Amino acid sequence: MPADEATDTSDRLPTRNLTQDDFLKLVVAQMTAQDPMNPRKDTEFIAQMAQFSLLEQTKSMQDEVAQLRTDQLFLQANAMLGRVVELQHSEGTPTRGTVSAIHVVEGTPKIVVAGQSYDLNEVISVEPATTTTQP
Repeated sequence: MPADEATDTSDRLPTRNLTQDDFLKLVVAQMTAQDPMNPRKDTEFIAQMAQFSLLEQTKSMQDEVAQLRTDQLFLQANAMLGRVVELQHSEGTPTRGTVSAIHVVEGTPKIVVAGQSYDLNEVISVEPATTTTQP
């Protein structure tokens, strides 16, 4: 058998997760294809609807958790405004400067230091905000 034919067939098969629409289509197909002389029990449909409801609640919870995470990251970035931070970015050289602004890019907040945007995970230290005393 040639080497290219010996590859695992799972590499060639697309992976797909079932969505809520797919689930509803399956339930409708089951209902329309059942034998009228021998219908499915109500308990089977109730169990499937309970599963659908659980799926809907789980998706909603995932969306809410993602929004909470975004809000938390925004609050962390906001707390750095005006503070001196040290950043370690992908080039490997540390950068130090004052956070002058926050930009949200594709739902992810980024801090701006010396006109350059940085991810929050690049921050390696934050100095306390300097307080000015009035005479």
